[in-house]
Amino acid sequence: MSGKKKKISKQKKSSKKILFKNIERDLGLLLIPLILFIVLQIVSIYLKTINEKTSAISLAAESIGTPVTDYTFFNRPIAPPISAEAAIIIDRDSKTVLFEKNAHLRFSMASTTKIMTALVALEHFKPNDILTTVTSHVEGVNVGIEVGDRLYFKDALYAMLLPSGNDIAYLIAQNYPGGEDAFIMAMNRKAKSLHLGNTHYADPAGLNDDGNYTTASELSQLAAIASENPTLSDVTATKSKIIQTVGGTKIFTLTNLNQLLGQYGVIGMKTGHTEGAGDVLITSAIDSGHSYIIVVMRSQNRFVDTEMLLSSLISSVTTFSPRSFTN
Repeated sequence: MSGKKKKISKQKKSSKKILFKNIERDLGLLLIPLILFIVLQIVSIYLKTINEKTSAISLAAESIGTPVTDYTFFNRPIAPPISAEAAIIIDRDSKTVLFEKNAHLRFSMASTTKIMTALVALEHFKPNDILTTVTSHVEGVNVGIEVGDRLYFKDALYAMLLPSGNDIAYLIAQNYPGGEDAFIMAMNRKAKSLHLGNTHYADPAGLNDDGNYTTASELSQLAAIASENPTLSDVTATKSKIIQTVGGTKIFTLTNLNQLLGQYGVIGMKTGHTEGAGDVLITSAIDSGHSYIIVVMRSQNRFVDTEMLLSSLISSVTTFSPRSFTN
């Protein structure tokens, strides 16, 4: 009997082992899809989080108006025989440099100084503010105001930027709070705030060839900023203007010195010339929907040099659109 009992006991143990193995196998088969389900849920939650973050970033970019900017570049190397010792062409929209020559060397900027004079003045004066003449008969170009004459600020801008009146630049500076010295300090603070580390101003008109200096690169950066100011853009795009003193006792006919205005898509900016600086010219131009800034410094003929650069730009530039990779 004891032998039979042992045999039965062994059979029971064997049956239990088989049962447990079957249960383990069944549990394993059940756990595999459960684990896969859990993994898939985790991946789904992760992907959903990533998509939400991506959507939030895209929405933030759209909310601040982040543009996808087209880039322009020359489809062949250019080497125009310009006389200018320094020059640069930048795509104003993308801020890319298309052409440069000694663009980081310092030169006197002559009357292109008046772009900074205008920017600083526009931050303080209102269009109908009245400026009173303190000094007349300044060195160089004069519009002809006399001590005691009064001009509206909006008219003073035209008088300074079209015929490049040095007397008007001093009129603006001397009517600034603190006077001429305070205004020049404000010009240099503005340059520093714009990260123009190789730019310095010693007077508001650009007469001081030693104290007024910049580079073609920094002058193009300043011009790009100035071109976004609608008042300044409108003034430098004007070919001629008639203004008068407050009360109408004197009338002045103003003519823009920029001979290229209205040609090759030129819409501004500013001329400059002193003996030390030579010919200087900042040009704002539009071609095929793109805005460009061109600067020539210490040129023998600023208009001929700029015309050559504009011709190269129009004939040899190509547009690249990053949007073609995002659609």
